[in-house]
Amino acid sequence: MVLEENSGKGEGVYAPNLIHQKALEFIDANKSNPFFLFYPTTIPHAELAAPEEYIAKYRSKFAPDRAYAGVDDGPRYKAGGYSSQPETRATFAAMITLLDDEVGEIVSKLEELGIAGNTLIIFTSDNGPHREGGADPDFFNSNGSLKGYKRDLYEGGIRVPMVARWDGVIKPRTETEHISAFWDVMPTLADIVSIEPPENTDGISFLNALKGKDQSEHEFLYWEFPARGGSQAVRMGNWKGVRSDANKGFDTPIELYDLSTDLEEKKNVSKENPAIVEKISAIMQRAHSPSSVFPFKFELKN
Repeated sequence: MVLEENSGKGEGVYAPNLIHQKALEFIDANKSNPFFLFYPTTIPHAELAAPEEYIAKYRSKFAPDRAYAGVDDGPRYKAGGYSSQPETRATFAAMITLLDDEVGEIVSKLEELGIAGNTLIIFTSDNGPHREGGADPDFFNSNGSLKGYKRDLYEGGIRVPMVARWDGVIKPRTETEHISAFWDVMPTLADIVSIEPPENTDGISFLNALKGKDQSEHEFLYWEFPARGGSQAVRMGNWKGVRSDANKGFDTPIELYDLSTDLEEKKNVSKENPAIVEKISAIMQRAHSPSSVFPFKFELKN
């Protein structure tokens, strides 16, 4: 969908508000039918922009604010460059507050229509905090004590909140220790509506975890990121292995952390646990699928 009001240097429509409006309209239109609503809001994200009435709530709180000099003209404007923002912290807080309001409006809409009790609501994020466009995660302590940011495979880059509400199914204020990832979402949704999940997935349904029942577990979870020197990570129970500078070769050392006692990944215990490191190394080799779209710069050993 092209927003003509925003063509060139136009700023006629704030896209998150439009997305929210369309989501509410969708719920109204489908209130009498089973429906699935994927709501990929663009906030908070780079670039930093929010309605004035929301920024005004925080202007005095963060004054003097920190400015960001972005791209406001030329070929990169609105094509990858982030606009300047003189009030980065107030604007970020404004975006969070707006998102909170919009989530509340979604829940209120479901309750108003009388379908909240028969609707599973999941709120989550796709990665840890980022530092682009003037964002300042350290100021807001966005990743708490966790190490790393977006694009890192440490916990600060990949561990995200997932909050679910399902009246009559999920007990309020309960938590689960089940270790899951985004590739588990589709199998879970398929399980809920009693259909077979796609065959080409490593995901497993976490429906039982939502219900507080015995839940099958992953043997391991695997991540890789080819840019910035390349990196791989494996979560195996409480063990977490991270290989940085992977583009230098498969023999690049693996850091090992015991997340049950070291969630901040401060103490590398690879030397004390060579057998675990060897097992994680084998998983990294087995799990990687060479791809021209998502390549490493070296060939893994057979």
